Amino acid sequence: MTWFTPTTTAWVLGLATVIAIVRLLVRHLRAEPAQRSHPARVAALLVAQPLCAALLYFALWPPAVPGRAGTLVIATAGAQRMQVAAGDTLIALPEAPTWAEVERTPDLATALRRHPGTHRVRVIGEGLDARDRDAASGLVVEFEAPPLPRGVLELHAQERIAVGDEFSVSGRVGGVQGGVVELLDPARRRVDKMTLPADGRFVLTATARGEGGAMFRIRVLDARQRAVEEVDVPVQVEAQVPPRVLVIAGAPNPEVKYLRRWLEDAGLPAQTQMAVGGGVQLGNAPVSIDAATLSRFDVAILDERAWSSLGDAQRGALDAAVRDGLGLLVRVTGALSANERARLRALGFVVEGGRDSTVAKLAQGARDDAAERARLGPGTQDAPRSHEEPPVAVPELTRRDAKLGAADGVTLLRDANDAVLAMWRAHGRGRVGVSLLADSYRLVLGGRDDRHAQLWSDTVSTLARARTHATFDIDADAWQGERMSLCGVQEGASVVAPDGSMHRVLRDPDARGCAAFWPESVGWHRVRSGDREQAFFVRAPDAAPGMRAQSMREATLRLASSTSNVANDQATGPDRPGARWPWWLGWLVASAALWWFERSRMGRRVSAA
Repeated sequence: MTWFTPTTTAWVLGLATVIAIVRLLVRHLRAEPAQRSHPARVAALLVAQPLCAALLYFALWPPAVPGRAGTLVIATAGAQRMQVAAGDTLIALPEAPTWAEVERTPDLATALRRHPGTHRVRVIGEGLDARDRDAASGLVVEFEAPPLPRGVLELHAQERIAVGDEFSVSGRVGGVQGGVVELLDPARRRVDKMTLPADGRFVLTATARGEGGAMFRIRVLDARQRAVEEVDVPVQVEAQVPPRVLVIAGAPNPEVKYLRRWLEDAGLPAQTQMAVGGGVQLGNAPVSIDAATLSRFDVAILDERAWSSLGDAQRGALDAAVRDGLGLLVRVTGALSANERARLRALGFVVEGGRDSTVAKLAQGARDDAAERARLGPGTQDAPRSHEEPPVAVPELTRRDAKLGAADGVTLLRDANDAVLAMWRAHGRGRVGVSLLADSYRLVLGGRDDRHAQLWSDTVSTLARARTHATFDIDADAWQGERMSLCGVQEGASVVAPDGSMHRVLRDPDARGCAAFWPESVGWHRVRSGDREQAFFVRAPDAAPGMRAQSMREATLRLASSTSNVANDQATGPDRPGARWPWWLGWLVASAALWWFERSRMGRRVSAA
């Protein structure tokens, strides 16, 4: 009935109250003075009329109270069917199981538009993916995380490395007690393995050889050596600009010979010169040690003889070049004089002792023979390596019997007894290091040229002049069909899919220059922006289920515990009518009391007759 509204009800009750009051007053005034009721009785009757009318109005139209909107129950992947409370609504997202008589929506934003006024969301299942997290911001999100599947839950690896560099792969495995995790190279040869600790965390290392996209793999085995899961580890191997090396030796020796050979094999441009006395030098054409010459190099390697033979002007130019970014390594292969120790103290190093030499043995490593053979590779045509024979042991080396220290030094190399063999420290914008190892070339002669190459690769890459590499900030893990962010791109950026098709991305200038992208295919993609290009890998939707579940779990838990959700926990929905029964009870009691009072003799005046 459209006429039954609070306004019409108020008019009707108000008119009835006025009529009752007028009727009461007319009867009171028409009566003889001696027959009139006591003024207190009349006043009580007058007050009771609007009181009963007001109670009846609020019984029909109770005052509104702040309402609380019903909870929107969102079913995601892996959700279990459940009964929802009265007033709650169950919504299934596309990845949720197929349930009968359950409303399905393409995303959470659509569900919120269909159910306006929603302030509380309860997520069941694995959690919200990137498509729905923005829509849930500002809402009260309830989420009880389900148990995670067995297998790899976290995986972290360097996305871009240089050819020949050693890189690490770390992560966490869940639900595999006493298991083993292995790292396989692109040829599926095991290059490293580790027994899983109680917390399931692991760190494995490998070396990238070929240029381009390389696909390593993590393999998880249980305590009975049965395969649990295999997860791809995409690595982009790039040919970076090699550092330019200047090698100066006080005399010809095998160490410089094999260092020069390694520089040539590694493709590092090098300038080598060795003094043989009488002003005669071997190697490349001599260069002058001045600011212009040193600016063309990234690393300078000198032994203690060449270091001592430098003049004051040359030493000043070298110090200025290091402060400007040049890397410097001083090789201590003989006894140091007092002046040489003082010069090293000026660089921040303290060398005590060193009159004699002693044996130094590098750590053998924890890898088994199969992993070592995979890292060594097949060798060369002149010196092939057998896949059956175990790798040779690391030979003993020689070092100065000295104690090397620096207040802010960083250890570069230790031996098997934890003695410091090399150390570096920052010096201005560059780095300067000191090495006590005298004959690393014995590694090559002993058949472990891999350790020789690793030793010098770590040394040169650590000390070399720093180079800036502008890169895009891309999500570490991307899955097909799921939104990902590409940050640092310019207007007109595009993504090239594995099949060669190009997709334009829309850049949001208010989001640090980030753009959203929904990959439609699996494999290596390339983002192009201006004159820069960077590759990234997209996984299949069913690949690495543990990592995907862990990612959604953590993101949804962060959303549920955010401060915005806590602030909105007291948010209310639209106002709703309050309870009617207290007003009906009050009206019934007041009406009954008025009916009794009108018929009683209280306050009436009785005539003398």
